[in-house]
Amino acid sequence: MWKTLLLLVSQVILCGCVDVATTGAETEPKITTRTIDTGCQWTKAIYISKTDVLTDGTAEQIREHNETGARICGWKPRAKK
Repeated sequence: MWKTLLLLVSQVILCGCVDVATTGAETEPKITTRTIDTGCQWTKAIYISKTDVLTDGTAEQIREHNETGARICGWKPRAKK
């Protein structure tokens, strides 16, 4: 009887030592982050007219904006009228 009781107690003790990683269950959910660039849907090229007066800084910013849009979004120059 002592052997049976000792075997039963040792089984209970060993069951408490089971690691979750050895059972194959995940402890935390896997988080996957996706970045979706929608900038081409809401940004447009900036056009200026001959009468617009711009500082050098503003002109440079417009040029950079339009070049980036052409490279990333495929913007094409507007046809001349």
